[in-house]
Amino acid sequence: MTKKNNLVLGKKVNYNLSNPDFKILEAIKNPHQDYDYSIKLTCPEFTSICPITGQPDFAHIIIDYVPSHMIVESKSLKLYLFSYRNHGAFHENCTVQIAKDIIACINPKWLRISGFWYPRGGIPIDVFFEKGQLPKKVFIKENQPYQYIPRQ
Repeated sequence: MTKKNNLVLGKKVNYNLSNPDFKILEAIKNPHQDYDYSIKLTCPEFTSICPITGQPDFAHIIIDYVPSHMIVESKSLKLYLFSYRNHGAFHENCTVQIAKDIIACINPKWLRISGFWYPRGGIPIDVFFEKGQLPKKVFIKENQPYQYIPRQ
């Protein structure tokens, strides 16, 4: 079992708000490796910066995965996602990089990232990434995008 004092959990942590840092992501041992089950993590207020205009971009990021030996420690994920706040990258890059970093951290049996990016200029850009084979009989709720209501 991982010792608590080795984790960011319960500690004040300094992190960079302009450079997503894979190293901040931490894994803990899956307490139920004998069963397949799904985990859904939702970040409805994800932010990054457009690398061309410098304007903020906002997204509702949903991470679904079936763990193998390890699971993502949630505080480290929160800090990792916050590190995109002033990072300049396109929607596609942010969404896929999050997936790649989670895979590198925990190597799940199955992973899906849904990036529902809020419209700027009237066009929402939704980005999806999936890797692995979903085990049979594991419940996965379909992801719904944010409710966008145009101004009247």
